[in-house]
Amino acid sequence: MSEKVWGSEPFWGLGHEWDPDWVLTDRQKELRATLIELCEKEMRANAKRSDDELLYPRRNLELLGEHGFLGLCVPEEYGGLGENHVAFAMTAETIARYGCASTAMCYVMHMGAVAAIMLRPTPELIDKYIRPLNSGKIGTLSYSDPETGSHFWYPVSSRAERLNGGYRINKKASWTTSGGFADFYVVQTTSPDFKGYDDLSVFVVDKEDVQAQPALWDALGLRGNQSGPIQVENVEIPGDQIVGPVGDGASSNDEAVDPWFLIGSSSCWNGIALGAVDIAKRHTTRKKHVDVGMRVADYPTIQDYVGEAVMDTNACRLFVYSVAQACDRATDDNRRTLQPGETARADYLHWLWQIKFEAAKNTAHVVDKMLHACGGSGYKRDMELERYLRDAKAGWVMGPTNEVLRQFVGKAVLLGFESLDYWNQSYNRRVVENEVKKLDAAAKRELAQQLLAEAEAQQSKEPAQA
Repeated sequence: MSEKVWGSEPFWGLGHEWDPDWVLTDRQKELRATLIELCEKEMRANAKRSDDELLYPRRNLELLGEHGFLGLCVPEEYGGLGENHVAFAMTAETIARYGCASTAMCYVMHMGAVAAIMLRPTPELIDKYIRPLNSGKIGTLSYSDPETGSHFWYPVSSRAERLNGGYRINKKASWTTSGGFADFYVVQTTSPDFKGYDDLSVFVVDKEDVQAQPALWDALGLRGNQSGPIQVENVEIPGDQIVGPVGDGASSNDEAVDPWFLIGSSSCWNGIALGAVDIAKRHTTRKKHVDVGMRVADYPTIQDYVGEAVMDTNACRLFVYSVAQACDRATDDNRRTLQPGETARADYLHWLWQIKFEAAKNTAHVVDKMLHACGGSGYKRDMELERYLRDAKAGWVMGPTNEVLRQFVGKAVLLGFESLDYWNQSYNRRVVENEVKKLDAAAKRELAQQLLAEAEAQQSKEPAQA
């Protein structure tokens, strides 16, 4: 097994013997070595500046572009590296671990935008947004909505209208990574002629048409990723900047956006956890208590902390890589072209929810324990551990939040997948009937009259039946 190096020296954290290298191809190991070198030479130092100055990590993303990583999973015929979901997981994890977590999250959102386009590629979209990627063109996803919080799949504040062969877009987003800095934004809105619920569409909007206020971004962690609000107001775009057919948004979300985002973000949380363990190893093996002649690493309590952190984090890593492998098998290593209505990655959505929940939960626990292992020294900024700790706390609350995910899984297990009702289309008959039982006769008549009036008003707006 090759030695892990940091510049000209052996790496001071965990060696490759603690990496599940059997899941990687030889080429993917070479890509990882390139990433570690980039992190050592420049990206890690840039991470501190991003954190201190709320500085967008443009230079780090440009470095990734120079080495082909902005087109990692794009087919080689379009200028990409032609890699798969496992390679993506490795890349996001490696950047977050050795380099910069803010860069890693910007990268994940970039790759999610690229994946949404590549799900429904057209010559126009390929030429404008995909071929230029490695020249430093950066994309991002903008799917959140100020009215629906972490239920980001339901953009009720946004809309699209047909206009002059193209579309007029209005989009409000409460959170958009790379907001104000990305070159293009893949956005989701309600469809033209919106019919309700899951009738959503996806568009690409260029940076000059996006209003953002990056100066307002000031967060606990991931301080460089600029995840502030954006607005697209009455912007006209050509017809070839719709991604997929009208109404394809829900399918695009399940087949491209969610799978790529959840694999990538989970890998970020795993990378942060590993980075914290690396720092703890460096400190505890070097710090000595002269009075007892022991290093901090020699205490059994510290060994327990680190041992548990490594085992739990590697369990999360292998869970992510396993689901990434399932997506690779379903898509012929990311080479399969899916037609609207076909699914592959979406069949593993309930597994993707689980990897995000476990990775986010684990990293929050691991960074706390590594702080305990390092003691007061870990509390100081010059060790970097406190930055990893702050960055890790984003995992739990980033949408879909862990509260949403565990309810999804628990509800699906107990009541079936149909009970999840993402689009708010069904009502809980048991609850309604139980509430109606509480009404006296007069109140029931009043409610019945109200419902009849609403039904008549709704019916009057519906198109006449032939």
